Amino acid sequence: MDKSLKYAHLALLAVGFIYALNYFIAKGLMPNKIGPSGFIVLRVIGGGLMFLLLRFSLKIERVDKKDLIRLALCGLTGVAINQLCFFNGLAITSPIHASLIMTTNPIFVLITSAVILGTVITSRKILGIALGGIGAVFLLLNTPKSVTTNGPSLLGDILILINALSYGIYLVIVKPLMRKYKLITIISWVFIFGAFFALPFGISEVQAIDWTSFGREEWGRILYVIIGTTFLAYLLNIYALGSVDPTVVSIYIYLQPIIVTTLTAVWAYGNIGVPTIICAISIFTGVWLVSVPQGFFRYKK
Repeated sequence: MDKSLKYAHLALLAVGFIYALNYFIAKGLMPNKIGPSGFIVLRVIGGGLMFLLLRFSLKIERVDKKDLIRLALCGLTGVAINQLCFFNGLAITSPIHASLIMTTNPIFVLITSAVILGTVITSRKILGIALGGIGAVFLLLNTPKSVTTNGPSLLGDILILINALSYGIYLVIVKPLMRKYKLITIISWVFIFGAFFALPFGISEVQAIDWTSFGREEWGRILYVIIGTTFLAYLLNIYALGSVDPTVVSIYIYLQPIIVTTLTAVWAYGNIGVPTIICAISIFTGVWLVSVPQGFFRYKK
């Protein structure tokens, strides 16, 4: 394997673990300590400042005005919509459901690639999309009316689904910029625009935070989300995207349900029922069919 590809896959492997742990760490703060949208503002501003400091420590790279629109769309889909929907959804649904729904992301990436980049969708990929979609729909329909004290989890599952779609669009539209600019230039602009879009939705929740009630555990969770889930995860993801296709990046979301369900069983955070397992098998089969390379099923002499 080429060294750059090896490092890209190692980066994506690390991102998978970071995101999987985030389901539990972030949920420990929401919504009792911090409102979901307020958490996004802290995350975007904190992570954005870290990216800007890194950018200013390097040589400043100018961006063409015509690319600002694409960067703004990246900030909207990859930061604002993506994170607002994820954290608001996670606050009212279970980590298991959230992680399973996120496995539909490769399917959204494939569809977006076909629409925007002209990628050919084969019959095998259509079958994969159908299986993944059926699994996600049945998971939503099987959602209990309330899995938390905060209200119905069906809305939370729908928000996670929108998050998966939004992030899929981001992975596709940011790819062309990788051939033109350095990764730190791209991610800095993405977070600048992302903060602009997210701030109106969460500023009131930030103002309502009771900082005096925070102990070491709460500050540790906040630092993990800002440094780990935001700064490191986005940096590693966009680094990997420079060497592999968007679909490959999205494939690593498969790791999240495995890690989350394992942690759930260990920590007794939730229960895994037979319907959830059946939906998971359907989703995994669908995304696998979508993701396997062309010619995989051909007979080899």
